[in-house]
Amino acid sequence: MTLRKPSVVLPLAALVVAAALTACAPQDAKSDGAAASGAAGTAAGCAPGALATRTAGKLTLGTDKPAYDPWFSEDKPENGKGFESAVAYAVADKLGYPKDKVSWVVAPFGKATAPGAKDFDFDINQVSISDERKQAVDFSSGYYDVRQAVIALKNSKAANAKSIADLKGAKLGAQVGTTSLDTITDTIKPSSQPAVFDSNDLAKAALKNGQVEALVVDLPTAFYITGAEVPEAQVVGQFETASQAEQFGLVLDKGSELTACVSQAVDALRADGTLAKLEKQWLSDAVSAPVLK
Repeated sequence: MTLRKPSVVLPLAALVVAAALTACAPQDAKSDGAAASGAAGTAAGCAPGALATRTAGKLTLGTDKPAYDPWFSEDKPENGKGFESAVAYAVADKLGYPKDKVSWVVAPFGKATAPGAKDFDFDINQVSISDERKQAVDFSSGYYDVRQAVIALKNSKAANAKSIADLKGAKLGAQVGTTSLDTITDTIKPSSQPAVFDSNDLAKAALKNGQVEALVVDLPTAFYITGAEVPEAQVVGQFETASQAEQFGLVLDKGSELTACVSQAVDALRADGTLAKLEKQWLSDAVSAPVLK
């Protein structure tokens, strides 16, 4: 549904040692952190290519359909193009699963974050880590720091907004169940109820048709929509980072044996600069926008 602020991570060697120690903990050992809210790992540790995955020797990944740019490309998660597809394959490789051992399933956003067993080993779909969601699912360490942004039709009053107060009278919209919608209700607090859409496609159609003046989406999506999909709209601005930065995390079953290993892989990719490199490659357009206060 932020601008970069690197996390403090352990060196890779230390991560490997730590993982070996924690991976032998009993399966009911829990952590309240986003990185490992469920089980601490399998008894065998994070042996490359030998994790307790749904299908032995293979890794099953989930994401929604359509899979939107710039997170994916051509609605084909399996092609390795787009930031999240590239991140998913980088994590898989760290876990010991080359591309030919990775498969994808469709996992609607709402279903992926709801309680209950999943048909994927982990899901990647711009899901923000939150305490509420951690009641139902596990999260890996954050792989992307997020900021929310406003896009508006160029001929609307909202397009000239310079502050949060300027948006209170606008007809706003966002996808259901997202932190974008939370930003409208908790930060903007508009005078009228926001329009809520089941998907970003429906939200974009409503913007084009003038049913809403403005949408709230994450910043890279805002640049992509206005640059490639709704050129009659523009990026109005972004919101300041909260005291605790919003991050996207990989979603796993609650109590998954894979959580610690997946987090270890994400942390290693942040430490060795891979995440920053992929962000620059795929999200370079989302570099700046006025901050709305």
